[in-house]
Amino acid sequence: GALSVDFGIWDFTWRSIVLLLGLIFIIPTPWVLAWYINWFMGCVHVPGRPNLSFTGTVGTIALWYFGALVVLILLGVIAGIADSRAISNLSGIVQLVMYWLFLRYLVANIASNGQPLGLSFSGSIWAYIGWQILTVLSIFTIIGWAWVFSAQIRWLCRNIQGTRRAVVFKGTGLEFLWRVIVTAIASAFIIPIPWVYRWMIQWQASQTELVDRGAYQQP
Repeated sequence: GALSVDFGIWDFTWRSIVLLLGLIFIIPTPWVLAWYINWFMGCVHVPGRPNLSFTGTVGTIALWYFGALVVLILLGVIAGIADSRAISNLSGIVQLVMYWLFLRYLVANIASNGQPLGLSFSGSIWAYIGWQILTVLSIFTIIGWAWVFSAQIRWLCRNIQGTRRAVVFKGTGLEFLWRVIVTAIASAFIIPIPWVYRWMIQWQASQTELVDRGAYQQP
């Protein structure tokens, strides 16, 4: 029941460059984001769920993205004028809320053979914010972030609903840590980046399994 991911190196490279350019120029972001997610979904192979795709529309993503951008700009201007730390902190919380909403939207728009899977993400916004705070704090432990990341992925998987099979992530913090170190070292040489990225993603997918909910209890 393990997932798998496979994509061509050249395909990944030029698509990632286009995505990066879209993010840099801001305006094209909703279009390149929807295009990139749909491509990546097609590279993910799930037992019993062939031909995954992303059914989200560019219009909805644009509305979410530009709406969030306007709110964040207004909060930034107000914080600058009022010199208010509270408003600056509020801006950070708004960003986290937007990421959480997009995560819910992403999960809800996964389809197989063109048919929506009816999935949903049930993790609360407060738990999501808590995980992000814990992630920031774990950075000060030097290596503790690897265990926090693994635990957060397990939490994310546990809260995917709408399927008779539970989504389980079995990767450990130590396994994640040494792979990130290898990836960072290899990425310093620039050229190996696509290969180590694929290697890392394939490992994460191999550690994600679909199991019968009645036969397995999430920790």
